[in-house]
Amino acid sequence: MNGELDNRIRVFRAEHRMNQSELAEAIGVSRKTISTIEVGRFVPSTVIALKIAQYFKVPVEEVFSLKTG
Repeated sequence: MNGELDNRIRVFRAEHRMNQSELAEAIGVSRKTISTIEVGRFVPSTVIALKIAQYFKVPVEEVFSLKTG
């Protein structure tokens, strides 16, 4: 296990028809934070990960998972 984090934020945003700025404002972070998490350049804190999952009303494991391989 290499410990890299995979995420489905872009998928959830598309399903909710929202952009990065709207999600960022909803959870109290910058748009750049959402962007860097989405592309895998930044691993979110537990609090940010939980806020994203809570916003979309899903378990955190539906948004984030460890990459395998």
